[in-house]
Amino acid sequence: MTLPDTVLFPHALLPLHIFEPRYRRMLREVLSADRIFVVAQLDQAHAGDPGEFEPAHRIASAGIIRASQTDADGTSNLLLQGLCRVEFTGILREHPYRVVSARPLATTAGATDDENAGLRQALLRLLARRQKLGAPAAAEMAAILRTVADPAVFVDLAAFGCCNDAGVKQTLLETLDTHRRLRLLAARIRAEIDSLKLRRKLQGSLGDEAIPNN
Repeated sequence: MTLPDTVLFPHALLPLHIFEPRYRRMLREVLSADRIFVVAQLDQAHAGDPGEFEPAHRIASAGIIRASQTDADGTSNLLLQGLCRVEFTGILREHPYRVVSARPLATTAGATDDENAGLRQALLRLLARRQKLGAPAAAEMAAILRTVADPAVFVDLAAFGCCNDAGVKQTLLETLDTHRRLRLLAARIRAEIDSLKLRRKLQGSLGDEAIPNN
């Protein structure tokens, strides 16, 4: 599936609503086989190019269907869990739905275990600080992240659940070096913290509802 502003990461859980006829057929066939398909983000930079149909970023994630429910109208709701990064190597067909050839991509540590563990802790503190400054954050995701010890899994889940910029998410997905991925996400969260602090300073004692009157 090629979707706008949607980036699936390994281990993350992505809810999907299936309603297009092509994807209904894909779902039926996938459920009768290995329950695995790929979700790729639409490449907006090339969406208007001549001859391009739903161009996808070449790096995406394969996921496995953990749960699926089909309604009476033929639409379905499912929960897809990311398995691994993949890189597209070719398009085999476009109809009735896109089928591609792909190869799995492995990530590397990029640094010692202690260094990555330290960055994980620092990122946890940054996320907590951002939340205290008023950034929206899901309590469930924060609780999950505190239990994830593996820095590679941690940063993927944090990127999926705590970053709202699809472009940044795609960059993080394409970054196979875990150490660099941790540093990139930390830099993004620091920038958000600086923005929130500036907003608070400019807002002063006004409540959010009174900002238009400032």
